[in-house]
Amino acid sequence: MTQGPLAPVKITVDKAHTGNLSRGVFGVGTLKARYSYNLAPTVTGRVKKVLVDQGDQVVAGQVLAEMDPVDLDEKLAGSQRVIEKAANSILASEAQLSEAQSRLNTFSAMFTRYQELHARGFISQEMLDTKQHEKNAAIAALSAASANLAAAREEHAKDQADMRGVGKLHTQTKLFSPINGVVVARLVEPGSTIASGQVALQVIDPASLWVETRITQKQAGQIRVGQEAEIVLRSQPQSQIAGKVARVDMISDTVTEERIVNVSFAAGRPEASIGEYAEVTIKLPDLNNARTIPSAAVKRVDKRDGVWVLQNKEVQFRPVKTGTATMDGRTQILDGLGDDDTVIVYSQQPLRPGLNVRVVSDLARG
Repeated sequence: MTQGPLAPVKITVDKAHTGNLSRGVFGVGTLKARYSYNLAPTVTGRVKKVLVDQGDQVVAGQVLAEMDPVDLDEKLAGSQRVIEKAANSILASEAQLSEAQSRLNTFSAMFTRYQELHARGFISQEMLDTKQHEKNAAIAALSAASANLAAAREEHAKDQADMRGVGKLHTQTKLFSPINGVVVARLVEPGSTIASGQVALQVIDPASLWVETRITQKQAGQIRVGQEAEIVLRSQPQSQIAGKVARVDMISDTVTEERIVNVSFAAGRPEASIGEYAEVTIKLPDLNNARTIPSAAVKRVDKRDGVWVLQNKEVQFRPVKTGTATMDGRTQILDGLGDDDTVIVYSQQPLRPGLNVRVVSDLARG
């Protein structure tokens, strides 16, 4: 009667409770830097120097590595000489312009006097035409000198632009730190050849470390920026580090049905490695006057969520509408149960309506 096939099925029961419900969301993520910079050359070449190593503190603008400039130094020197030549051409054109202006002034004054003499009949028309021609030639020479000066200046500007271009190419042979930060990866050594865009060094802002956590879409909708969180690093499993939600991504992963939530540290930089796993618990606002039951009591029968209740010593299935499920094993019941209802939490075997049962405190001890 107690142990055979006709014996009652042992069950444990509980009642619905109404009170404040503490909620939280759990997720696993990796430690990353919000501001991380991969430094790479813009052209293929050979590494000449690497001036820093992993773990070094760097400042913005500091040279971290240099590529072999090949013939850029010679091109830069050649551009400088071309600019000097263009500057001398400008000086020569300015002198020619000054001479042409002086000649024009002279011929203009002479033509005016000859006009007066021709008006008085002292010279012939042919002589006046000759002076007119000399004046016109002086005007044309002035125009040519002006054009030569403008061309010399344009050539000088072009040579300066070419030199700036070579200078920029020369500058790009050096890798500068964009921020005050820490070198976390040194991926090349002097003498090695790397391609354009190949990462040589990685620099991060150590003050921007956070945990990139993946939260299921069902729970992510309750998360807001600024909510408190607790972080447990894989390297420090006994320590809980205070944090807060810094950003909730607007795009979810359609395959895993997860959303990325970034949780920052409240007390600055932790002693941990980039890429380390971390467990994150995000605290949600408490629910007041919430009716809850053990989550283990919620079953799904015939595609409906419900609970097995013990009413008048009979087992019955009752559909319910559930709400929030907490990490400590409680589920909110929005509709379908009253405070006096007794729900079956665990049973020795699957339940069915009318099953003969016996309530015990522990299935193992009976």
